[in-house]
Amino acid sequence: MDFLGIAALIAAIAFAVLVIFLGKVLNNLSDVLSKTGDTIGKLPDQLDELSKETGTILHNTNETILDLNEKIKTLNPIFGMVEDAGTASRKVSSSLVDFTESMRKQTNAAAKMTDNKDLRGLYGLAAFVYFLNQKKKEYNAATQNP
Repeated sequence: MDFLGIAALIAAIAFAVLVIFLGKVLNNLSDVLSKTGDTIGKLPDQLDELSKETGTILHNTNETILDLNEKIKTLNPIFGMVEDAGTASRKVSSSLVDFTESMRKQTNAAAKMTDNKDLRGLYGLAAFVYFLNQKKKEYNAATQNP
């Protein structure tokens, strides 16, 4: 055998090995394509089922939203009443603040007058006499009702 024959034999063996490997690859590719075809064949049924479920979910969602809207409509008057109560309490608080402020101003004016006329001691004495009178009444009431 000459070199040309040996080279042809090696080339033939290499080609045979290549054909065997390509056969395996093509066989695997055939299996993959077959399974892909089966999966694609099942896909329309799955999509139909999925679209039915989606339709059911959307219908339930719409019903829930309608129910929620009805409940919100029934709550709107309550929120209005709460708002009115808040407004009324704010007005009462504002009136109390105004009354307290006017009382404070009157008290400050009376204190200034007392300071100006040097009547502090006289008012203190009057308050002390009033306090003693009240305590005497309490004591008499307690001793008369044993």
